[in-house]
Amino acid sequence: MIRVNVTETSNRISSFEMSGHADFAEHGQDLVCAGASAVSFGAVNAIMELTGIEPKIKQSSSGFLKVVFPAGLDEKTDEQVQLLVRGMIVSLKTIEHDYGQYIKITFTA
Repeated sequence: MIRVNVTETSNRISSFEMSGHADFAEHGQDLVCAGASAVSFGAVNAIMELTGIEPKIKQSSSGFLKVVFPAGLDEKTDEQVQLLVRGMIVSLKTIEHDYGQYIKITFTA
């Protein structure tokens, strides 16, 4: 199962962590893993390209991704980052809605 943990404090998402594998299908044919990876990496790439910020990123080939967004951004940049990361979460929730036994999203403070 893919587990996505989103850390949100005071209505601001400060980080997210994704780990595990969906095991929906064989490696290379797993639509759930592919979708979740495309959504998360696409969102992080969009944040970096469109806002110019460099989040702290940790990842491994085992399916682990952790992204921490910098604190203390100016208001406009932070709003842009939040909008893009919330868009990512909407897309991941869509995948979770259809494939809930393979992906789980949780929120922590």
